[in-house]
Amino acid sequence: MILRLLIVEPDERNCEALKRVFLKEGYEADCTGNAEAAMKLLDELSYDLILSELTLPGMDGIEFLRSIKVRDPGKRFIIMTANATLDSALKAIKGGASDYLLKPLMYDEAIKSIRKSLQEKPGADPAAISCEPAKKLDFTRILGDSAIMRRLIVDVKKVADSRSNVLVVGETGTGKELFARAVHSGSPRRKGPFIPINCSAIPETLLETEFFGYERGAFTGAAAPKKGLFEAADGGTLFLDEIGDLGQPLQAKLLRVMDDREIRPLGSIQTRKIDIRFVAATNKNIVKEVKEGRFREDLYYRLNVVTLKIPPLRERKEDIPILTTTFLDRYAREIGKPLRSINDKAMKLLMEYGWPGNVRELQNIIERAVLLAEGEVLMPSHLTVELRNTYTAVVVPVPNGSNGEGLSIEEYTKEFILKHQSACNEQQLADMLGITRKALWEKRKRWGIKK
Repeated sequence: MILRLLIVEPDERNCEALKRVFLKEGYEADCTGNAEAAMKLLDELSYDLILSELTLPGMDGIEFLRSIKVRDPGKRFIIMTANATLDSALKAIKGGASDYLLKPLMYDEAIKSIRKSLQEKPGADPAAISCEPAKKLDFTRILGDSAIMRRLIVDVKKVADSRSNVLVVGETGTGKELFARAVHSGSPRRKGPFIPINCSAIPETLLETEFFGYERGAFTGAAAPKKGLFEAADGGTLFLDEIGDLGQPLQAKLLRVMDDREIRPLGSIQTRKIDIRFVAATNKNIVKEVKEGRFREDLYYRLNVVTLKIPPLRERKEDIPILTTTFLDRYAREIGKPLRSINDKAMKLLMEYGWPGNVRELQNIIERAVLLAEGEVLMPSHLTVELRNTYTAVVVPVPNGSNGEGLSIEEYTKEFILKHQSACNEQQLADMLGITRKALWEKRKRWGIKK
């Protein structure tokens, strides 16, 4: 049974954002901006729960709540507001509201409140509103309603329930780990562990012990045995982030583990069987890495049973408003700012920017803007100088390549650095790319780029 929610929210952008979140949770949801319109919808359709703003044009939220309870005393009703007072909270609870939520809403808290309210409804079916339905995919942190994202989510749902290994490809900052977690949460292994490891963040000399673990006395300083990541992920999913940075010796050992499904910790003579699903991710052109001999072809085919290609933000700009609103709400709440919306010109700047650092860069820029902002509206002056000054020229022209895919991520990044380094300092350029200053320095050194 699919449960239906009615959202009553005067801010159309907030209303649509909530609707998308609830749809991804498996609910049906409708939006309206005032109590009078909501009453008409209630005459036509049956809703399991109403989520209403306290301050509404015409009939306010408390009056609306009382009217609903007269019509249907068992109707589940949640009040939300950015202007909470003790008096309004007491009126809401005494009037029969099952919860009173503060805005900006934290979506995970709102979902928990809705589930709790529905579970308390007399005659409710616990299985229909369980926090862990049989095949629950966690898309709560994957925001976007563009056509390209909808197709990608359909693909994730198709592959999640299988045993196949998955390769997630996409530029830095596109959210590859979020999709890896969604695959895990929708799989039969969802109750098992999800173990992420960044293959480029750990020195190669330590990676083998991290993967395989070791026995006591295996080497100097090994005073106690340590379980490796392969063993820790047994029964679940091992997420190999930045797999393209894994050295050749470890590539061979990883391939052996994938073939044999067994490991031998350092210092042990006994092998141990493991049951793992491998999900790997890279921001490199992995086909090019294979052709140039830096990545094993046999390992590539082992990992590349199913490929999920995460689009860069510049290819799904229609998702920028929902992403921006979400980050604005989150950081305004965390930092304690009264921000409720974004100025139209500021949104235009965000829409026309090239986003080389993708969603991560957008998130960082909004967090910084919230810190600087005063008042209830985020203005263009709160955005970075680089974004305001360079947004019209950020996108690097991408010629058609031999495979029709255009520039590789590495080639795109190189051209971006060459194009913008004269106008930016080290930190600004690193922030725009969504990488650290050290990573920027390493890229410059590798490509022979001088300031």
